Amino acid sequence: QEQLVESGGGLAQTGGSLGLSCVAGGRALHNSIMGWFRQAPGKEREFVAAVSWGATSAGYAESVKGRFTIFRDDARSTVYLQMSSLEPEDTAVYYCAADRRQSDSISVSSRDYEFWGQGIQVTVSS
Repeated sequence: QEQLVESGGGLAQTGGSLGLSCVAGGRALHNSIMGWFRQAPGKEREFVAAVSWGATSAGYAESVKGRFTIFRDDARSTVYLQMSSLEPEDTAVYYCAADRRQSDSISVSSRDYEFWGQGIQVTVSS
């Protein structure tokens, strides 16, 4: 059974750090681009970061570049998002997602990701 389960969210202060984990059941991770998206209240869901199968490439939204790092451990069927220098604008529900199209390039569109976790809250206080 394919499922994605996020963990590691919570509350941080401005300038602090949080790490998110996403454990993939079944074969959701296999041959997939793994991405993180977020959705803040009243805003559209937006791309945060993604990493390709084999970690040969990674991409980041401009808003998080230099602050967030995505990496994966396929042996543990887990993808991570390490967040540092957090800002109140990072407050959102964060979703782990899998793009199983086996594309050569990373997509920033949520429509291209077939499998999604339930989401986990990240709150950054000022």
